[in-house]
Amino acid sequence: MAVQTVASNTDSANVANTANSASAVDLGPAVALSCRECGERFELGPIFACSSCFGPLEVAYELPSGTGSSQDVEALRKQIEAGPETIWRYAPLLPVPADVAGKPNLSPGFTKLVKADNLARELGVTGGLYVKDDSGNPTHSFKDRVVAIAVEAARAFGFTTLSCSSTGNLAGAVGAAAARAGFRSCVFIPHDLEAGKVVMAAVYGGDLVGIEGNYDDVNRFCSELIGDPLGEGWGFVNVNLRPYYGEGSKTLAYEICEQLGWQLPDQIVIPIASGSQLTKIDKGLKELIALGLVEDKPYKIFGAQAEGCSPVSAAFKAGHDVIRPVKPDTIAKSLAIGNPADGPYVLDIARRTGGAVEDVNDTQIVEGIKLLARTEGIFAETAGGVTVGVTRKLIENGLLDPALTTVVLNTGDGLKTLEAVAPTAGPTATIRPSLDAFRAAGLA
Repeated sequence: MAVQTVASNTDSANVANTANSASAVDLGPAVALSCRECGERFELGPIFACSSCFGPLEVAYELPSGTGSSQDVEALRKQIEAGPETIWRYAPLLPVPADVAGKPNLSPGFTKLVKADNLARELGVTGGLYVKDDSGNPTHSFKDRVVAIAVEAARAFGFTTLSCSSTGNLAGAVGAAAARAGFRSCVFIPHDLEAGKVVMAAVYGGDLVGIEGNYDDVNRFCSELIGDPLGEGWGFVNVNLRPYYGEGSKTLAYEICEQLGWQLPDQIVIPIASGSQLTKIDKGLKELIALGLVEDKPYKIFGAQAEGCSPVSAAFKAGHDVIRPVKPDTIAKSLAIGNPADGPYVLDIARRTGGAVEDVNDTQIVEGIKLLARTEGIFAETAGGVTVGVTRKLIENGLLDPALTTVVLNTGDGLKTLEAVAPTAGPTATIRPSLDAFRAAGLA
């Protein structure tokens, strides 16, 4: 099977020097970092911005090409299917060493793809509706995927402390992964997060620091810490390890297609915080096409935001290419990033694929949570309520075709955001312990 270099726009001879030599690390098929803006390439290392144009970097690979024989494609498919039921079944396509499955890690992934027939009837979807339910990961959110990849990069680069800026889920995922892999952890969160997420981030024994301000304030602080001697030896999974971290979201695309019988979905609805998850799912779909593992056909990608933090949705609707930062004000705190780093790329993908970016208000978010719970028995956190609510709105507005196969993402467990639904979710009735009282309540 021929070899192709993915995500490279310049010749490998242009790879620039960094503080860490690519030959000194083992990150599997990863060969370089490539600038998403100008295409300049850099050796693998803990860097996240291009030194020429300051564009974001992403991992470039040498992967088998889909131009190989059908036998080669089938062999790769069988190799994947024979792997563990975790993201490590896709290790040949990720920036991780070949023996990653045997190392101490949380082994997330291969979560359920639920055929949501009850929800489909409620929404009027006839072409097949599926929920990719990532609440089944070790710390009950999709963040376990991205952190698992970042941990391998941290090992390769010799970091001793794992850190992050987080809206909640990532803090818990980093704390758990660090405990399992033997790293120290110190994570930073906005001071007013949901109680469930704070407890979950703290229980793993690492340091948890609340910052007075919103997520964007936390992120700025972490960027300062990286440049200070205090941050020496620290791997910030979503800053200096961000190119590797982001690749974990590709595994959602891989799993969805494999679970659909190695087919692309026609439409997929994805929540937007920084926008990285959406862009990497698109990257994963394109890689599967290039590898010959799925048949090439059109697909549409839709982004979902909360109205109280919807800078990408606003730009999409206005026809703009630039994201105007906002101050978040929404119950969907896991999506409350007012200046999303990948926002412009989300716009490009939505427009290129014929999708859209939409938003819903807090009331619609709660309705989405309760609708998914009532129809499919899946208790989503607020981000899942955003995705379900936006899916309904897209159908009502004629932007999403109900006759096509559609996948919506639930990225976390509703037990983490109980505050959002607690005011409207409680006992149907409180009665005395007698049959007469039960009858009087009208429940018999």
